[in-house]
Amino acid sequence: MWELIENNKRRSVRLFVCLFVVLVVLGALIGEVVLPGARPFTGPGIWLGIGVAVVFASILGAVAYWAGDDIVMSVSKAILVTKEQHPQLYNIVEEMQIAAGLGRMPEIYLVVDDAMNAFATGIRPEKAAIAVTDGMVERLSRDELQGVVAHEMSHIVNRDVLFMSFAGVLLGSITMLSEGFLRGMFYSSGSGSRRGKLSGGGRSHPAILLIAIVFAVLAPILARIFYFAISRRREYLADATAVRLTRYPMGLASALEKINGDPVDLEIYNRFTAPLFIVDPYVGLHQSQRSIIPTGSTHPPVEERISILRALSGAGFRDYQSAYVKIRKEAELIPERMLRDKTAVPLREATAGETAGVEPIRKQKHRELGDIVMAGAGFLFLPCVCGLKMKVPPTLGASSVPCPRCGRLLILPSVTAGITHTGPEPAQKSVADAAPLSYERKSDGWESFACDCGHPVQLSPLFRSRFIRCRGCEKDIEIRYPGTTR
Repeated sequence: MWELIENNKRRSVRLFVCLFVVLVVLGALIGEVVLPGARPFTGPGIWLGIGVAVVFASILGAVAYWAGDDIVMSVSKAILVTKEQHPQLYNIVEEMQIAAGLGRMPEIYLVVDDAMNAFATGIRPEKAAIAVTDGMVERLSRDELQGVVAHEMSHIVNRDVLFMSFAGVLLGSITMLSEGFLRGMFYSSGSGSRRGKLSGGGRSHPAILLIAIVFAVLAPILARIFYFAISRRREYLADATAVRLTRYPMGLASALEKINGDPVDLEIYNRFTAPLFIVDPYVGLHQSQRSIIPTGSTHPPVEERISILRALSGAGFRDYQSAYVKIRKEAELIPERMLRDKTAVPLREATAGETAGVEPIRKQKHRELGDIVMAGAGFLFLPCVCGLKMKVPPTLGASSVPCPRCGRLLILPSVTAGITHTGPEPAQKSVADAAPLSYERKSDGWESFACDCGHPVQLSPLFRSRFIRCRGCEKDIEIRYPGTTR
């Protein structure tokens, strides 16, 4: 896998050089127009323009590195999902993490959107995360969901998210500088006094002004061509890596078919987050533009990706390269060093009890996902003895609530409700910290209780473990089940 990562790094360096050259030339031309010298390109404006452009891109790059993934998750309104809330999704991500040899388990997020799509973030390996929409979890089978997760895991392992994030920063810097310059020229063109202020009292050479305007128009287009060329190739490589991880290309192919044919449009995205998704959200909205401007999408055609996956006879990189050449008529995709290994990687059969064409039980999954979303929002789940499960919002502001079915008064979880120590009393702090806590389940549905530290703990219907760790104080709480010895 390291050969692919090194090859991606070399391609990324070439991409960065091209985008950086465009950024520097654009900054120099804008600086020359704003602060012209006595002769063309002799004044301080050219260096000031380059400096402003580089500083501007550096600030955006620092923000993207330290807080980019948090910003993306916030914009996407993604909810963190734990193993207790969705064991199957967690298990799939864990399987792909082990198969990919990733040292740390990525965080899992659920995007509240009925459309089917997914994306990954991971500018820093210790903050890698995978986000899927609840529409995808609801409508895809396990094999299909595994193929999607493997694709996103491949982006993290291949360092695609890191390189494309910084490429996106350079592209965004070029676009914003270009738009700012053109808007300034438009608003200042009608007033000679404004024009004089813009250029510091002097007037730039008409030819330089014309060149600056033309380059400001062409620079974002040129930068996007560089960006799209690299990002499209990375999607093919992520597909190839995903097949190597799952050894079942039909799962990813079927998932891409369903996503591409989904009549529901994705709502939570913008032009900066759209390139992160496994299928470009703009494709369904701009079919006519895609046919007129083939370079207008950061993703290759979904139909071609599906055709390549369905043409595979094995799960190795050589198999994908052969199918890629057959469908795309292009020879270069995977590094030659990775193709020297002629070891056959056989495909596996579909997961027992599931086929790519079987639709999941949507109503049950929809109910489960709704509960996960509520749990992420802080709702408390109180089972009543009459069988009703109440979902209490965190802003209720009361210590108890009556059951609407039988009228019983249900006490909301407090600091110690439902928790008993099996060791010494809390007064002996050093010993009590090591003593396990326990909670006895009262139903098979969602339940909420509070740890000693006051942090609410949520148990999903699928939770079957003996212990759960409090996210507030990191203590292990023993879960006891009625009618068993556990």
